[in-house]
Amino acid sequence: MNISFLTLTAKTSQSQTGGGSIIVMVGWIAVMLVAMYFLMIRPQRKKQKEEKQMRENLQVGDEVVTIGGIYGRVISLKEDSMVIESKSDHSKLTVARWALQQNLTVHDDVPKK
Repeated sequence: MNISFLTLTAKTSQSQTGGGSIIVMVGWIAVMLVAMYFLMIRPQRKKQKEEKQMRENLQVGDEVVTIGGIYGRVISLKEDSMVIESKSDHSKLTVARWALQQNLTVHDDVPKK
C-alpha cells in the first residue's frame, strides 16, 4: 500500500507540472537575451562605431589625447599608426591609431564616406 501511494503521488505531481512551464521558461530566457542585447551589446557597438569614425577622420594638426594620457598634436598619419608631438617638450612619439582616446580639435567640414 505504501508503494502504490508514492507512485500515485508521483504521477499526480508529474501531470500538474505539464509542458506549460517549459514554454514559460524558454520565453523568459528569450526576454532576458533581448534585454541583455539592448542594455549591453547595442550601446557598446554604437560606441565602437563612433570611435572608429573618429580615428578615420583624424587629420594632421589635430590636438589629441592617447589612452595613456599623453596630450599632443598629430604630425603625420599612416594606415595603422600616427606620429604625435607632445606639448611639454615637443618630443615626437609614434603611437598606434587604436591608442587614440579623444580628438580635441573640432572640425566643421568632416568628410563623410
